[in-house]
Amino acid sequence: MALKRMDNIGIVVEDLTGAIAFFGELGLELEGRATIEGAWAGRVTGLGDQHVEIAMMRTPDGHSRLELSRFIRPEVMADHRNAPVNAFGYLRAMFTVDDLNETLERLRACGAQLVGDVVRYEDAYLLCYIRGPEGLLIGLAEELG
Repeated sequence: MALKRMDNIGIVVEDLTGAIAFFGELGLELEGRATIEGAWAGRVTGLGDQHVEIAMMRTPDGHSRLELSRFIRPEVMADHRNAPVNAFGYLRAMFTVDDLNETLERLRACGAQLVGDVVRYEDAYLLCYIRGPEGLLIGLAEELG
């Protein structure tokens, strides 16, 4: 049996509305919002009785999705938002943009902070990491040439 595709990456956030606004400014489109609760959901996640608000964000090409989740129940148990990029299990999402510098300017206005420097990788990419809403680590890449 072959893998068909990666469906989405999920990130747990504290401020769902703020995260939607930030990723919208980056260029993702809000596909929908929903509340997930009930025994079936808890059986999937192993959390038992859960109540979660989610927002599904879609990339402009329609091929990738980012699921943002805000847990109401049970209480969030760990916080990895400010972990360094070499922490075990750390999540970083990377997005390709048309104009890295213009994107950085727009996202700085939304509170994003550059982690290191914007670097050039050979003649292929401009790359950087930013801290977005709630300290989430986001990678940005601009294809060159």
